Amino acid sequence: MLFSTIPGLPEVKSLLLRSAQSGHVAHAQLFAGVEGGAALALALAYATYLSCDAPTPTDACGVCPACSKMARLVHPDLHWLLPLAESKLDDEERNARLILFRAFFLEQPYPTYHEWMSELKAENKQGTISREAAAQLPMRAAMAAFEAPYKFFVIWLPELLHPAAANALLKLLEEPPRRTVFLLVSNQPGALLPTILSRTQRVSVRAHTEPELAELLEQEHQMPAAAALATAQLADGSLNTALALRGEVGTELFDFLIDWLRQCWGAKWQELLDKRSEEFQKLGREGQKHLLRYALGLVRKVLLVGLDPALVPALSVAEADTVRKMSRLITPQNADAIVRALTDAHYHVERNANPKLVFFDTSLTLYPLLRG
Repeated sequence: MLFSTIPGLPEVKSLLLRSAQSGHVAHAQLFAGVEGGAALALALAYATYLSCDAPTPTDACGVCPACSKMARLVHPDLHWLLPLAESKLDDEERNARLILFRAFFLEQPYPTYHEWMSELKAENKQGTISREAAAQLPMRAAMAAFEAPYKFFVIWLPELLHPAAANALLKLLEEPPRRTVFLLVSNQPGALLPTILSRTQRVSVRAHTEPELAELLEQEHQMPAAAALATAQLADGSLNTALALRGEVGTELFDFLIDWLRQCWGAKWQELLDKRSEEFQKLGREGQKHLLRYALGLVRKVLLVGLDPALVPALSVAEADTVRKMSRLITPQNADAIVRALTDAHYHVERNANPKLVFFDTSLTLYPLLRG
C-alpha cells in the first residue's frame, strides 16, 4: 500500500511523512477514522514507507523487495491482530484466517467490520481479538526484526480486544520492545481503555469530502461527473460506500426505491409483502444498507431542493423529476419521522434482523407519513 494509491487526505499523509523522515516514529500510534475509511490503508502505507529501501520525499518507491512484500501483506516484519469469530484456534487455523484476510484486504482496502465477519461466514457472531491471540504478542515482540528497520504490529479494531488481550497489549505499550511500532486502527477510539489511549500517539483520519470522493469516482472509475457527485453525496465520507455504490446510483437502487415509495403510498400491501420484500432480501445486507442510505439521501435532496434547487446541482433528469414530485410528499413536517424510520431500518439490518420483517415494518411506518 502506497500513499499515492489512497485518494485525498494530503494533511494526514504529510504528517506521517514528516514523522518518518525526521526519525520521530512513536512506538504506538492510533489511527482513528470512520468505518470504511482510509485509516487502515494509511497505517499500512506508513509501515511500507518506513520499510522501503529507497523512499522518495513523498512516498515509498513501490518496487524494492520490501515494498513488494508489503504490497502483498507478506513482509516477515508485518504482524496482525484481527477480530475473529473463534477464540481458540491453533497456529494452522490462525494462519488460515490471516491468508483469508490478506485476500480480503487486497480486494477491498477500505474494509468494514461487517464485511470481514461476512467473509468469515460469521455474520451472526461477535468478533473479538482473543486473549489467546494477544498471549503471543510478548514473544513475537521480543524477536528482532528480520528485514525492516522496525517490526510492525497492526491491530485492526482494537475496540474489540478481549479485556485480557487489552491488558496484555497495555503491558507492551508501557515497556515497548526496541524498534517495534504498534499501529492501532480504530473506528471507535472512545471504546478503548483510557490507559491504552494515553500511551498512543493519535493520528486522526478524517472522512473524505464529497469533492475528493467525486474526483476518485470520476477519474479512476470513469463515472460521469454528475453521477460521481451524486454517489459521493450518498457515501457520507466513506470510501468503502462510495466504491460499493458506483454504478448503482440512478439505476437499480433508484428504480427499486421509487417503486417501493409508490407502493407504500398506494398501500399495495400484498405486493410489498410477497414480491418487494423478497427482492429486498435478495439485495443482501450490504445492498439493503446501501438502499436505505440512498433513501436517506433522497430525503435530503428533496428538502434541499425545496430551499434552493442550486443546493443540489448533480441531479440526473430522472432524479430531478422524482425529487420535484416527492416534494409534495416529503416536507419539513414529516421529514424527521421518515428519516427516523429509515435510520431504524438501517440499524436493524446492520444487526442481522430478518430483512423481510424490517422491510415490511418500515413500509407500514412510511405509509401514514407519506399520505400526510
